Amino acid sequence: MAERYSTFQPHGTAWLLQRVTGAFLVLVLAFHFFLLHFVHHPADIEFAGTQARMSQVSYFATMWLFLVTATFHGVNGVYAALINQGLTGTRKRVVRWVLILAGAALIVQGTRTALVMAGV
Repeated sequence: MAERYSTFQPHGTAWLLQRVTGAFLVLVLAFHFFLLHFVHHPADIEFAGTQARMSQVSYFATMWLFLVTATFHGVNGVYAALINQGLTGTRKRVVRWVLILAGAALIVQGTRTALVMAGV
């Protein structure tokens, strides 16, 4: 029988965060999809409407948390997949820092974009 193999330590911090962010993403993605595909038809979405939604603190906070959790979930998942494929040593350290910097850059740029959309 095949053995279970994972880079995550069962019930460790990375394991828990991957699951918590995954659950959060499912909920927020459902909200996002419902709002922008059923409440507001995609053809009717304009920048002014985006600004109006993003100017609401609760919506802005939700979308910003969506950005941060999606970035963490994706970066952490890619890193775990690469380790599962046998990445070790110097390459592992380089990949970890490249992913951390790319994730940080994505969050910074996403935050800047969200602030512009909120009219800040």
